[in-house]
Amino acid sequence: MSERSIAVSRFKAECLGLLGEVAETGEELIVTKRGKPLARVIPITEPPTLRGSVRLSVSDDELLAPIDEPWDVESP
Repeated sequence: MSERSIAVSRFKAECLGLLGEVAETGEELIVTKRGKPLARVIPITEPPTLRGSVRLSVSDDELLAPIDEPWDVESP
């Protein structure tokens, strides 16, 4: 992948178009200020997902426990 740079003032003026280019071409873009690198814009290869990030463990006893019994919120 090639890498190109652009001045921050031009990036500000053309931001949405440049982000679209990065997404389409997959090319990184270095944003510079006075010739020094300030930020790197890179494409996301696949959208982030939270699927599978949380796991819940429930025992069979908890699944089969009666739900009509009174309970006290203060007791453990």
